[in-house]
Amino acid sequence: MKAAEIRGNMSAAEIRQEIDNHYQELFNLRFQMAAKQLVNTNRVRQVKRNIARLNTILREYELFAEEVEA
Repeated sequence: MKAAEIRGNMSAAEIRQEIDNHYQELFNLRFQMAAKQLVNTNRVRQVKRNIARLNTILREYELFAEEVEA
């Protein structure tokens, strides 16, 4: 998921939902890693980066909303 896709297509509520989904996926990936069942170890890194990307864009939305209010 690219940042431009997120900014253009998702509201703040949808971004929060997507963050929750990614945290759940990360939890499951960590369990798989602990049980030595994880096949694609790079997926953990991808999910972490997606979480960071989503949090960054969510913060941009919040800052923009504060700026508009002021």
